[in-house]
Amino acid sequence: SFTMNMYLFVYDLMQFCGHSWIFTNMIIRFMTFGKDSVADTFYSIGLVMRLCQLLSVLEILHILIGIDKSRLLPRFLQITERIIVLFVVINSQEEVQGKYVVCILFFLWNLLDVVRYTYNMLARMGIYYLPLTWLNFSLCIPLYPLSVLAKGFAICVSLPYFESFGTYSIKLPFPFTFSIYFPYVLKMYLLVLFTGMCFIIQNLFYERMAHLGTGNIKNKRS
Repeated sequence: SFTMNMYLFVYDLMQFCGHSWIFTNMIIRFMTFGKDSVADTFYSIGLVMRLCQLLSVLEILHILIGIDKSRLLPRFLQITERIIVLFVVINSQEEVQGKYVVCILFFLWNLLDVVRYTYNMLARMGIYYLPLTWLNFSLCIPLYPLSVLAKGFAICVSLPYFESFGTYSIKLPFPFTFSIYFPYVLKMYLLVLFTGMCFIIQNLFYERMAHLGTGNIKNKRS
């Protein structure tokens, strides 16, 4: 309906503004301060990044109620990956926040999202530019695996701090005889992360073929 379409347009616009602000801020800071800007990247843009990622949880709801026709499982995996890495790994360990991998990860996320939400906004209005369509469904194929590698590296970098500080590790009192050692949980999650990557990449190729097939390109040009 028109109302739902307007709602989705406003949602995409909000996400576009947030990610554009982050992306522009990162570039300007790097051009101004060089490598020194990397250390406090999280402190300068972390709040807006967290807000944007929390807002993205609505996309799962959009699919569930049927106003977004995207496939649920790939989108769910992509969103939960970011939530876990951002809030559980990076946000909880201050020592990790100043690492280069955090800056690289934020750059990849926002580059992908600026393109995606720009495409989505125009698509809500029935506007399709072939270069933007091609970029939206092609850029994610090389950049998504790079972002997964950056997530995995961020988790590996965080492991010594989780081991030292015991963050999220739980030792249950008597009469229970087991405990949860969080570094082991993160190591198991690495397997899930890279297994999910294979599934999501397959889905990205499927979406690219569906939107950039010869027939679709001709229809959008006409």
